[in-house]
Amino acid sequence: MPTAVYPGSFDPITLGHLDVIARAAGVFPRLVVAVLVNTRKPVQRDADERAAVIGEALAEAMPHGGHGVEVVKFDGLTVDLARRVGADFIVRGLRAVSDFESESQMAHTNRKLAPGIDTIFFMAALEHAYLSSSLVREIALFGGDVSHMVPPAVLRRLPQVSPA
Repeated sequence: MPTAVYPGSFDPITLGHLDVIARAAGVFPRLVVAVLVNTRKPVQRDADERAAVIGEALAEAMPHGGHGVEVVKFDGLTVDLARRVGADFIVRGLRAVSDFESESQMAHTNRKLAPGIDTIFFMAALEHAYLSSSLVREIALFGGDVSHMVPPAVLRRLPQVSPA
């Protein structure tokens, strides 16, 4: 069964992330959403909390609660996780040309490290192309409305959201 891994810090998960998950789940019978445990960038919530929020968001937003979508936590190289779960693909979302530059470099690096694993890019839906987790945290810090940016599972935790 074709399997893909969608890695990220998801701090917090946005509607853009959920859109990529939903579209990737339509392509791959098994999609592993991989929450980075030890990211190089500071995170506001530990991996357990971020994984729980993603699970809630999937249950609320996707038909059948995201059947075929698993949420795992991991530390290390994405290609190592992909091998461990039997994935042949890594899913990444692209918002703009600037994303493509860094993501293509990472895709080439991953391909060098694991020649049998390809990266598949999903363009962000236009209505989500501006979204980032750091933008959501910044707006929430100052009391702005982020209800059109994040799923209800994140909104329920907003008093706990702050910028990095």
